[in-house]
Amino acid sequence: MLTQRAFSQQKRLSILPFPAVYYSPETRWAYGAALTATFRFKNDSLRARPSQMSLGIVFTQEKQKLEYLPFKLCLKNAGYYFNGELGFNKYNYYYFGIGNQSVPKELFGVDFPRVRLNFFKKIYPHLYMGVRYQYEDYRITQTMPNGEFANERVPGTPRSITSGAGLGLFYDTRDIVFFPSKGITADIAYFNNAPFWGGNALFNRLTGDFSGYQTLFKKVVLAGNLFSSFTWGNAPFNMLSELGGGKRMRGYYQGRLRDDNVLLAQGEVRFGIFKRFGGVFFGSTAVLGNQKDILRWHDPKFAYGTGIRFTANRRDHLNIRLDYAIGQDGGNFYFTIGEAF
Repeated sequence: MLTQRAFSQQKRLSILPFPAVYYSPETRWAYGAALTATFRFKNDSLRARPSQMSLGIVFTQEKQKLEYLPFKLCLKNAGYYFNGELGFNKYNYYYFGIGNQSVPKELFGVDFPRVRLNFFKKIYPHLYMGVRYQYEDYRITQTMPNGEFANERVPGTPRSITSGAGLGLFYDTRDIVFFPSKGITADIAYFNNAPFWGGNALFNRLTGDFSGYQTLFKKVVLAGNLFSSFTWGNAPFNMLSELGGGKRMRGYYQGRLRDDNVLLAQGEVRFGIFKRFGGVFFGSTAVLGNQKDILRWHDPKFAYGTGIRFTANRRDHLNIRLDYAIGQDGGNFYFTIGEAF
């Protein structure tokens, strides 16, 4: 029989291996494995938000490889919050041009390590302030003959090293992290990327990511998200503001919309269907701009879609997500874990 002390220690650490399977237009089917540890530090309450680290490796049908170690550490009963990601990607993408200067889509290969670190301290209930750091060594490994990359017409080719530090504010009143029914989040970040920090590019970026959640009536939740990113200086193409993929502007290939600045608004109606199954309707609109025109309000982009949810973890309401979204180039499927925002 477990003693109370042994039971408490057992509750502080949980290690779970699981398969990693998902689908997106950028990868097609992806498969791999991950090991996730959820834990609380010795002096923290068992009711405090847990810390989590994952170690995974994924291969895709597009012959891509991702190795990643995301983490979030909650210290002193969430008085301090340290999160980020370490990873290495062997990837390929399609390039569509920058802003209104579109080009025929062009496939390129790239290898890059990624380091993202954020350290926050609680300064007021629900409000954190801290410092951030990011690093990428982006090496173009494959190009198309006589294409934009082969002729080095893309900013930052054939190699860009971005290293930057900055400040951040984070505010969170969500009732549940993975599927909130009420509350708001706000994440504001400023980065200075410069040779001083060890990179070869000089530019700045200011981002804001705001989400709100409200229960309309039983099992129906309205969720909204506003995202902005403004870049000035000489950023390589991979560090420009971009939209597309499974989280921001579903229905567009990741990086299909890319420019110095973006402003995105998206909303979802989330509703229960039967037991663990639920559904969503969603839509999004965005405008882009450069350092001269800031935002091109006359040229908005749109996407919309619907999806099905299955609650895999009832305690934390962690969902498996299947979405179908339509953008200007047609429709795309997304199959993954967790909500878009």
